[in-house]
Amino acid sequence: MYVLGEKQILTVTRIEPVGAYLGDHYDSRAEDILLPNKWVPEGSDIGDKIEVFVYKDSEDRPIATTMEPALTVGGVAVLRAVDVTKIGAFLDWGLEKDLLLPFHEQSVRVRKGDECLVTLYIDKSERLCASMTKVYHQLSTDSPYKKDDQVNGFVYEVTDDHGVYVAVDDKYSARIAPQELRKAEVGQRVTARVARVLPDGKLDLTLQKKVAEQMVDDAGTVLAIIKSRGGRIPFTDKADPAQIMDVFSMSKNAFKRAVGRLLKEGEIEITDSGISLKG
Repeated sequence: MYVLGEKQILTVTRIEPVGAYLGDHYDSRAEDILLPNKWVPEGSDIGDKIEVFVYKDSEDRPIATTMEPALTVGGVAVLRAVDVTKIGAFLDWGLEKDLLLPFHEQSVRVRKGDECLVTLYIDKSERLCASMTKVYHQLSTDSPYKKDDQVNGFVYEVTDDHGVYVAVDDKYSARIAPQELRKAEVGQRVTARVARVLPDGKLDLTLQKKVAEQMVDDAGTVLAIIKSRGGRIPFTDKADPAQIMDVFSMSKNAFKRAVGRLLKEGEIEITDSGISLKG
């Protein structure tokens, strides 16, 4: 018996002018499925086993193909939208018939040309469809990464309270804290560092480098901004965190470390009224 949305090995039960019919060698009662001529391997005969993927054609009939789909049921992949219609977006997934991503399965409105991370599922009408909203539970939690590794990921969900959800390597479950990526958008690709690996295998990511490396970068940023403001800013490292974030786009702790480094290097001086370039 064939399984919709999966790769499987089936047996040639008969050959007709339209192609080879495949079925279960051990169950003669099972319904056979057509593998059209254009996909039948040359020299195929009754009893041969062929690996195929089963989906539905443009007339909603189950059909087999030897073409390689970008994903199977329960899998995840980044696919590109090749068209948008009144029922949803259609995605290129490597087969002749594009894959439907219904509007109600989109976490953000998808436009033609957009990339989106989706999973494959079977809807109530027994059709294969893509979903952006069902991705979270399909991502893997057994990544090979450890603390401080640099990783690349795809942003698939952005929330105000819980942060930015990222699929590392387009398949591993990860998250970036909301204060670190304030202007993230679904579909954005990011490079980050693993801050920690949670007990359940999910990854917490950070855009910050290791403290020592980050301090050097932050010190350079602070120095450049002070210079751009005429050599002085009217507050110190005791300022309100919101004011520091607004001017320097960094946390108060990072700002204090950067200021401390610049003081040690003799680049700045601190007075009661602010921070100035030295000399």
